[in-house]
Amino acid sequence: MTALVCTSASNAATARTRTFPYPSFSSYVEDRRPVLLRTARSLTANPSDAEDLLQTALAKTYVAWERIEDHRALDGYVRRALVNTRTSQWRKRKVDEFACDEMPEPEPLPAGDDPAERQALHDAMWRAVMKLPARQRAMVVLRYYEDLSEARTAEVLGVSVGTVKSAVSRALAKLREDPELGFVR
Repeated sequence: MTALVCTSASNAATARTRTFPYPSFSSYVEDRRPVLLRTARSLTANPSDAEDLLQTALAKTYVAWERIEDHRALDGYVRRALVNTRTSQWRKRKVDEFACDEMPEPEPLPAGDDPAERQALHDAMWRAVMKLPARQRAMVVLRYYEDLSEARTAEVLGVSVGTVKSAVSRALAKLREDPELGFVR
C-alpha cells in the first residue's frame, strides 16, 4: 500500500520565502495588472478565461524579461503576447458537437446582468464620450479607459495637472447631462 504525501504546504512555504530574480517584473505586474486584465477581458467572453489568458501572457513576458530592451514599451509587449496567445488558443480550440433531441435551455441570468443591456450601456457611453471635444475626450480616455493617473495624463498630453483636473471635471459634467445616458441614473 502506498502512502499519500502532501507537499503543497511545504511548497507554498518555500514559494513565499523565494525571491524572484526580476523584482522589476513583480512591481510592473502589480502596477499594470488592472489595465492588462481589462485588455484580456476584451479578448475573451469569460472573465476566468481572461485571467488565464493574462497569466499565460505574463508568464511569456517573464521568460523574455532579460531580452526586452525597452522597458517603457512593456504594455505593448504584453498586449501583443495577449493577442498572440488568444489567437493560438482560438486556432487550437476543439469544437465538440453533440446531436440531441431537444435544445437545452440556457441558465437564467441574474437580475441586472443582461449582456445586451451591458452592451447597450457600453455603446451609449462610448457615443457620449465621442461627443466630447477632442481634448476632453483624450483626457477622459487616458484617465478612465487607460487608468492613468492625473499626473501621468498631464505628462502624456503636455499640460498641467490642474488642466487635466478641470477638463475632466467639465467632461464628466457633460456626460452626466447627456440625454442618451439618462436611463443609467
